[in-house]
Amino acid sequence: MEQEDAVRREGRLTPVLALATLIAAFGSSFQYGYNVAAINSPAELMKAFYNETYYDRIGEYINEFSLTLLKGTLLFNNIFSIVPAILMGCSEVAKSFEMIIVARLLVGICAGLSSNVVPMYLGELAPKNLRGALGVVPQLFITVGILAAQILGLRSLLANEAGWPILLGVTGIPAALQLLLLPFFPESPRYLLIQKKDDVAAKTALRELRGWDDVDAETQEIWEEDRAEKAAGFISVLKLLRMRSLRWQVISIVVLMGGQQLSGVNAIYYYADQIYLSAGVRAQDVQYVTAGTGAVNVLMTVCAVFVVELLGRRFLLLLGFSICFTACCVLTAALALQDTISWMPYVSIACIISYVIGHALGPSPIPALLITEIFLQSSRPAAYMVGGSVHWLSNFTVGLIFPFIQVGLGAYSFIIFAMICVLTTIYTFLVVPETKSKTFIEINEIFTKMNKMSEVHPEKEELKDFPPSTAGQ
Repeated sequence: MEQEDAVRREGRLTPVLALATLIAAFGSSFQYGYNVAAINSPAELMKAFYNETYYDRIGEYINEFSLTLLKGTLLFNNIFSIVPAILMGCSEVAKSFEMIIVARLLVGICAGLSSNVVPMYLGELAPKNLRGALGVVPQLFITVGILAAQILGLRSLLANEAGWPILLGVTGIPAALQLLLLPFFPESPRYLLIQKKDDVAAKTALRELRGWDDVDAETQEIWEEDRAEKAAGFISVLKLLRMRSLRWQVISIVVLMGGQQLSGVNAIYYYADQIYLSAGVRAQDVQYVTAGTGAVNVLMTVCAVFVVELLGRRFLLLLGFSICFTACCVLTAALALQDTISWMPYVSIACIISYVIGHALGPSPIPALLITEIFLQSSRPAAYMVGGSVHWLSNFTVGLIFPFIQVGLGAYSFIIFAMICVLTTIYTFLVVPETKSKTFIEINEIFTKMNKMSEVHPEKEELKDFPPSTAGQ
């Protein structure tokens, strides 16, 4: 009877856990998404502000190269959030475009940290049966942030001469809320127990998060993870890359985080406006269609939150990358034929929407979730550094070279992205295991066999005497 009761309680989303998830994701991930999209609509207004301010100071206008360079600095967007919001909001009054550039650089540091820390924090807070759903929430709030920026960035709202400083400054609201509210919620129990060695604080945090007093079974599972990690000690990025026992975990994260960005998601958005225009959408209406695409992205990410524990991480990755591969192939044909067949631009629009759906289901939310699941506590921060570096380098690479690919290959540009999608799909099918409803130790044991190691860490054979894991029973 007690065991049945424990099973029923296992799936419970307590108010404390739900609120901690929402505040962490809203304060960080929402900001990231918002700042990614916030400068798109007012870009021309901002360039005009740069030019006018420079003319008032120097008596001449900025040359086109310098103006483009100043605008390019803003691409390094998303420790500080409220200060940048104030700087951006006050930039026009202060007649200082430098305030915008400094603010965007500071917000960029914040985004880089939050894109790694938030999924890790939520993954460690959640029970194993809710880890997938809560792990997708940061990606959901990124898409909500993008959509909010697209809506507020409509020319009829804030993307105008009077409103664009407010559009940029809105990012301080979620930051302020998180700063005020998050300290009232528990620290990660795994961090408290494994890193801080504070058994009492860890149990207190678990009781708050789970909503019941008997947390001994979960505490024991965390202690098992700690015992498995003691042999390795602190794991730096260099040590992580050298460890045979973590070889396939690292390769998997590099492939999935690289595939996430190199599959062409940013190129699709880059190309979308041109495709909408070719389909007959009026130039002044493209902003509304773009916001509609953002709404589809949010909707499908919401679906991912609810189905990730039902269908599993591996299935969603396979499904998502397969949809993206098909959409890229059909889009290539549609772009090649759009001047000869009148209805082809509508096929192109359907491909863009299909691609957004596929990417939102798997490639966007799942890779960051898997970093939390396939690495143990001591290696997880280094793994997030590797995954985050691959993510941003891949993102930067696509943004840098896609315009040149577009000029060179034209309609056939998306064949490259299709190939990356299919290669990532094959790798996922052959290598990536299903991790849903498994403890961190159980997942690690799967990779131990893949790495052909007799124990989790080669330095010390501690796990040979481990009793069979009972956490998943």
